[in-house]
Amino acid sequence: MPVLSLRFVVLLVGMLAAPTTLTIVETGSIAGHVRDPQGKPIKRAMVDVVGTSLSTITNDSGYYVFPNVPVGAYTVRARLIGHSQSQPITVRVTANATAVADLTLAPSAATLEAVVVTGLYGSKAANGVMRIRGATAATSRADALYVVDGVAGAYDSAQAWRYPRQRGNREQYDEIVENQFVAAAADPLSTFSIDVDRASYSNMRRFIFQDGRLPPRDAVRIEELVNYFPYDYAEPDGDDPLAIHTEVAPAPWKPQHQLVRIGLQARRINIENLPPSNFVFLLDVSGSMMPENKLPLVKSAMRLLVNQLRAKDRVAMVVYAGSAGLVLPSTPGDQKSTILDAIERLEAGGSTAGGEGIRRAYDEAVANFIRGGNNRVILATDGDFNVGASSDAEMVQLIEEKRKTGVFLTVLGVGEGNLQAAKMEKLADKGNGNYAYLDNLGEAQKVLVHELGGTLYTVAKDVKIQVEWNPTRVRAYRLIGYENRLLRNEDFADDKKDAGEVGSGHSVTALYEVVPVGVNTDVTIRMPDSLRYQRRNVQSTSAAGPELLFVKLRYKRPDGDESRLLSQPVLADAGPKPSVDFQFQAAVAEFGLLLRNSDFRGKADLGHVILAAREARGKDPDGYRAEFVRLAETVRGIGLARRDK
Repeated sequence: MPVLSLRFVVLLVGMLAAPTTLTIVETGSIAGHVRDPQGKPIKRAMVDVVGTSLSTITNDSGYYVFPNVPVGAYTVRARLIGHSQSQPITVRVTANATAVADLTLAPSAATLEAVVVTGLYGSKAANGVMRIRGATAATSRADALYVVDGVAGAYDSAQAWRYPRQRGNREQYDEIVENQFVAAAADPLSTFSIDVDRASYSNMRRFIFQDGRLPPRDAVRIEELVNYFPYDYAEPDGDDPLAIHTEVAPAPWKPQHQLVRIGLQARRINIENLPPSNFVFLLDVSGSMMPENKLPLVKSAMRLLVNQLRAKDRVAMVVYAGSAGLVLPSTPGDQKSTILDAIERLEAGGSTAGGEGIRRAYDEAVANFIRGGNNRVILATDGDFNVGASSDAEMVQLIEEKRKTGVFLTVLGVGEGNLQAAKMEKLADKGNGNYAYLDNLGEAQKVLVHELGGTLYTVAKDVKIQVEWNPTRVRAYRLIGYENRLLRNEDFADDKKDAGEVGSGHSVTALYEVVPVGVNTDVTIRMPDSLRYQRRNVQSTSAAGPELLFVKLRYKRPDGDESRLLSQPVLADAGPKPSVDFQFQAAVAEFGLLLRNSDFRGKADLGHVILAAREARGKDPDGYRAEFVRLAETVRGIGLARRDK
């Protein structure tokens, strides 16, 4: 028997004899409703308790609740994009009781702190000065000059809005060189990878609603604006997970041209029927993530996702700052308190070793790989990688290498000032995944709750579209957006060529502007030099028929390596009045052309955008289309006027 020292025995006896004090924390609840001034419930409003990490989203009845709140006094407020912030309410929580805090939100346009110039063409504000969210601006002739924090910027009729790069502002957007009109007789094939990302819309909304200014033109990707909204496409009725839907109508900004819509609808899978998921949360906790709209928002978003997990799902958590580490081993989804506690303990600080974090996260995902399941790394960051592998090329190469493991990638961007949107989009693209920008908790609710299946469960990968245009009916065509998704025509049948992924219930829309044969147009059409030895014969039976185009689609199953082909012709006859969805999509595209100050904007007009979008709101159960109308109205207040060629 081992001999215990006298000192140890005395210490042990003292510990056993000492009285044990167990502290019991008394708690209650905070609950209430968020309504508009007429008493109508407001859903998807963000409610938070000031000075704490407590935040939630109202349900369809405008109701919210915070359970298990320690007794004490708390201030509660509500927020929703396009509304004035509610007057905060202070309540006192008592043990085993519910403190009621009912809040009111009133619709409002973005706040302009002084004089607003509604048309910059020849219009001048009082004293030639306008102030936008603290930015002082002086108009000069038909142009506007302004200064923000001592840094000058300018807006003029010949260029898009150029927002000033403020001191310390490191936001990065790749230049977008818009697609040109291509002669169908010279090049009848158009090939591209689909894109389900919607980040450009919520990022653009942040500039307009939160900052009170127009976004830089290269932050506006028109296809992502159009794809932000759900549409009433019919689901596939066969074995294929995708269905093709097409429609033709006049282009609103150039009525002599036609607008062609190619829509894809993925099969919706009930969340309960989804295969088990193996998630690894890869969370940036570096010093740049300290602001409220970064790590605190990410933590709130992850809480929303954790509440959707099932017992058969698993979650691990890797964080990175100066180095990367595992803070939560793979844990069953029904152990929510364990997962939520790990999220709660996260704090920001240090530099950013993004490359090391990605390697560590993929290693953890592979170690817990579920065959036949949904294996995915969810990266949340502002994209500011500055330790180790950090350049775009290095990060893309790393993700392409890790893609071979069969683990998919979702990227959630947050924050402002150093948002590396271009880098994050590339990572998601090369990682067989998608990229979303969270500008508020409501967007997190949309991405991680309402669209959980589409965001986090892939039903088809490497999805490509190839359109063959009938040159007897089409003089020229232009793909609107998708500039960074273009493929060579020979890539369409190459199963080794990576392309986009589509999630459960996702809808994807592509728009082409078409110049019909025999129509006079002022657009420049890209034509090759004449050919000496070749002549295209387009007088085949098919070409002489009623078809405007022939669309083909290739996709792979999530765990497959061989693509499958879908195809269908599209007739030239535009048919009856365009559908409500198509009218709304055209309005969103027109809005994007105006925001980009596009060379192809034609007679695009903001007033027409607002009218058309308002008329095409349709059912709009979640209010996304109504919010778009408020967004366009706010842009009119900022100063985006009609831009005629």
